[in-house]
Amino acid sequence: MRQAVRGFILRKGTPMIRIMTPDDYDAVHACWMACTGMGLNTIDDSREGITRYLQRNPTTCFVHEADDGAITGSILAGHDGRRRYIYHTAVNPERQHQGIGTALVNAALHALANEGIIKVALVAFAHNDAGNAFWQRLGFSARDDLTYRNKALREINRIDT
Repeated sequence: MRQAVRGFILRKGTPMIRIMTPDDYDAVHACWMACTGMGLNTIDDSREGITRYLQRNPTTCFVHEADDGAITGSILAGHDGRRRYIYHTAVNPERQHQGIGTALVNAALHALANEGIIKVALVAFAHNDAGNAFWQRLGFSARDDLTYRNKALREINRIDT
């Protein structure tokens, strides 16, 4: 059963923001690949990796579904009870600047707030000018007091879009 999220109004058409399911993977992955500036990898962003993420975060990840049923945008958001992050916010380039990204972010923020989360973080590549401008417009501030670090526990093949 697909659960629509009400109250997120877009400027054009009558699209639907709804909870993401593992069945959306192919369309969501195609959307990610169409967007420049994203960083994906073959493990976390595989069908199995996304299914695992959705199982852990069943109420905080969303897709935008157009009238014709096509998935034209997505957002992954989740938390571990303390830390909360937004990942892979993407809107098909042909559908950008129509309010879809903002509606997806609002749905995710609303869902996280419903789970008691009060602060959200995200990572955007420094070279992703459009992405960084989007987050700035939505009130997400850049921090210069942190150094982002990570360590892969097994080999990961990175995909930059």
